[in-house]
Amino acid sequence: MKEILLNPQLWSATLAMATPLALPALGGTFSERSGVVNIAMEGIMLIAAFFAVLFAHLTGSAWLGLLGAIVVGMIVAVIFAWAAVTLTADQVILGMAINIFASGFTAYLLNTIFGFSGTPTDTPMLPNINIPVIKNIPFIGQILSGNSVIVYLMIILIFASNYFLFHTNLGLRIRAVGENPEAAETAGINVIKLRYLGVALSGLFSAIGGAYLSIGLLNSFSTDMSSGRGYIALAAMIFGKWTPFGSFGAALLFGFATALSMQLQNSAMSKNIIMMLPYILTVLALVGVGGKSVSPAADGVPYTPKK
Repeated sequence: MKEILLNPQLWSATLAMATPLALPALGGTFSERSGVVNIAMEGIMLIAAFFAVLFAHLTGSAWLGLLGAIVVGMIVAVIFAWAAVTLTADQVILGMAINIFASGFTAYLLNTIFGFSGTPTDTPMLPNINIPVIKNIPFIGQILSGNSVIVYLMIILIFASNYFLFHTNLGLRIRAVGENPEAAETAGINVIKLRYLGVALSGLFSAIGGAYLSIGLLNSFSTDMSSGRGYIALAAMIFGKWTPFGSFGAALLFGFATALSMQLQNSAMSKNIIMMLPYILTVLALVGVGGKSVSPAADGVPYTPKK
């Protein structure tokens, strides 16, 4: 076990596996801080993962694949916001419906467009970045350098989101809408617009996370490749108490569980038990911390403007 923990590949894999969790967890933070529970992040990730590969293949550019994934992901998020915020539909049921739709929709498109042979093997990937100074540092360089560009983008977004949410007037308004929409509207804040913004941001970050799976870690798409990461991201957000840094820390913890399960696959332990580690940790985190965490007061509560 000591050899495994001292292996830099374990910690590099932890960072890689934490990225597709941290991004939707960050998006969920914005959505729920504005008062909307967006369980549809799982479906948004899956749809974005497919369209990232599709656009990357059609254009020959992974960057255009990422852009296409973001656009499609935000469109799905806005549709969710229209139904949840404007039509005041049940947010949990709506989110689950989008997730189920995404699973069938992407599987249908995969077989229709690419056939049963799957996505082309020459699909462009987003580049990995070697950091000149850090890459030469023993142990640390193997962890922090040579990762996908999305990993470094995720770190930047974590810091930027924390500043935006807690140190800007717009961030304060988003949090006010999630805590007391009636008081926010009385103060002249447009509750509906800010809830749309929160959900749109969750779509943006979830789409980047989905694109990372298909053109960052790999250069292909497979059916249901998000594998419940959107749900684990929700657990990370709750575990992190609806804050960007907290969500990132929780994502690292779950990412470590995934990386450790990968390292232990050749051990004497049952492979099924090993593969369950990330999900077991998710349940334990929710049981141990979920009851102690206090969500925004108006989280998941539909709001109808008085005017």
